[in-house]
Amino acid sequence: MDPLTIVMLGILGLLVFFMFRNSRKRKQEMEELQLKMVPGAEVMTNFGLFGTLVDLDEENNVATIETSPGSTVRVHRQTLARVIEDEPVVDDAADTADAPVEEAPQLNTSSLDAPAEKPKRTKKSES
Repeated sequence: MDPLTIVMLGILGLLVFFMFRNSRKRKQEMEELQLKMVPGAEVMTNFGLFGTLVDLDEENNVATIETSPGSTVRVHRQTLARVIEDEPVVDDAADTADAPVEEAPQLNTSSLDAPAEKPKRTKKSES
């Protein structure tokens, strides 16, 4: 076999390897997401709707989300994109208290208050 064929087969083998690897990774992420999808979890749909998961009907693939107190929305189960987990709140007030405060540059507003001058038109003389 010539070297070009060997290189092409090697590249093809790498592509197949990465396809299987990515597929396995996506499947694992979906399984983890399904474990987190329990009633009471904060969720976000694919179209950006946030709410609390109230009910999950596995048989009909329907999820009921409470968007505000008393308002529920029924969506297809596959539209649930992710579970919103509470992130720890970091207090940056201590870090910014010691930092020096820079003053903003002053704008010269005097030219903004005056009306703009109109450009003067000159007549061309006809010859």
